[in-house]
Amino acid sequence: MSKFTQLRRFVLAVPSVWLALFFLIPFAIVARISVSRPVVAQPPYEPLFSLSEGWAPFLAQLQALSFDSYAIIFDDPIYLAAFLSSLRLATLSTLLTLLVAFPLAHAMTRTPRHWRMALVMLAIAPFWTSFLIRIYAWIMILKDEGLLNGALMALGLIDKPLSIFATENAVLIGIVYSYLPFMILPIYHALDRQDPALLEAAADLGATPVGAFWRITVPLALPGIFAGMLLVFIPAMGEFVIPDLLGGSDTLMIGRSIWSEFFENRDWPAASAIAIVLLAALVLPLMLHERQQMKGAGR
Repeated sequence: MSKFTQLRRFVLAVPSVWLALFFLIPFAIVARISVSRPVVAQPPYEPLFSLSEGWAPFLAQLQALSFDSYAIIFDDPIYLAAFLSSLRLATLSTLLTLLVAFPLAHAMTRTPRHWRMALVMLAIAPFWTSFLIRIYAWIMILKDEGLLNGALMALGLIDKPLSIFATENAVLIGIVYSYLPFMILPIYHALDRQDPALLEAAADLGATPVGAFWRITVPLALPGIFAGMLLVFIPAMGEFVIPDLLGGSDTLMIGRSIWSEFFENRDWPAASAIAIVLLAALVLPLMLHERQQMKGAGR
């Protein structure tokens, strides 16, 4: 076996081992808990199958698996409401993030090249501060007596404080702010790779700047747009910290439901089942992204 073949196998083995350790094994543990029964104990679930007694008892135990937690999810309207609310908020926040990020990324690619790295560093600068601290800062900004209302009232733009904190609007602001770099960077990368000669050729052929933008710039940026939307939508769908700190008691999101089942109701099987269903729902956009990538590669 040549050294190149050994190196190639090693390079392929590293991500495979990483996925097995930090995705497949934790997923298997969560899936195992989801088909267990809740009990008042520590841990608060009763495993229904184990390999410790051999394969024969294991196969018998498989037939007695409990899917009650999955049945409760689809029977209880609160979980459906939380899922639909998460889907709505994640979609809105993704679209808002795109509306903010695309002009910024486009402007970054139109600046002199020696300034672009500095602008990229500014785009990722929020990551240098703790995520939790940044969300707490938005509490001080959005509260009725916070900085935003104080500035607007001092300028005479409003007569009374705006009720933004503890609403869905605050959650949207928090998600857009927190995940904005995830949208800017893929779009910037896609736009930066475009050949400026294409726009010059479109202008020579009579295309207006707006027409060239929609017919050349946007289509060529679609891979970056799609990647950025996935990077924002997927974590926003299961977000817990932002709706918990910025949202009100009526802000339903699936992440809060999972946390409530784990730590308040102590129903680990139900929480694990919700996590499995959420993961299954998020597989679809990932498959669409992979299909788009394969089309772009001409496979």
